[in-house]
Amino acid sequence: MKRFYCIGFLCLMACDTLAQISFKYAGMDAAPLECSFAWILRVLASPWAYGALGGYLGSFVTWITILRYAPVGPAFAASHLELISATAFSVWLFHEPLGFCKVAGGLLIILGVICLAKSEDADAAKDGHIAAQNAHKA
Repeated sequence: MKRFYCIGFLCLMACDTLAQISFKYAGMDAAPLECSFAWILRVLASPWAYGALGGYLGSFVTWITILRYAPVGPAFAASHLELISATAFSVWLFHEPLGFCKVAGGLLIILGVICLAKSEDADAAKDGHIAAQNAHKA
C-alpha cells in the first residue's frame, strides 16, 4: 500500500505542478490583462490554458483515487507537496526569487508530512496489536 501512496502522491504533485506552471505561462501568453473578448480569445488560443485544465483534471482524479484508500490527515498534508515543486519550477523557469520564508515553508511542509505519516504508522501498528490481542482472547 505504501507503493500506492508514493506513486499516487507523485502523480498528484506532477499534475498540480503542471497546472500551476501552465497557468503562469497562459497568463504570460494572454497579457496584457483586460476585460475584453479579445483577451478571452488570447487565453483560449494558448496551449498552456489546456495544460492547466489537464493538470487540474488529473489532480482531481488522482486526489479522489488517493482518498479512497489513504487516511485523510496525511493525505491532506501530502497534497501540499505541490507547493514545493511549483516553487522550485518557478525559480528555475521564471527566475522568481527564493527567499528564506519559501525555504522555511517548504521544510515545514515536509516535516508536517513526515510527522503525520509516522503518526499514522504508529496508529496502524497499535490497531494491529489490539486486533491481534482480541483475536487471541477469542
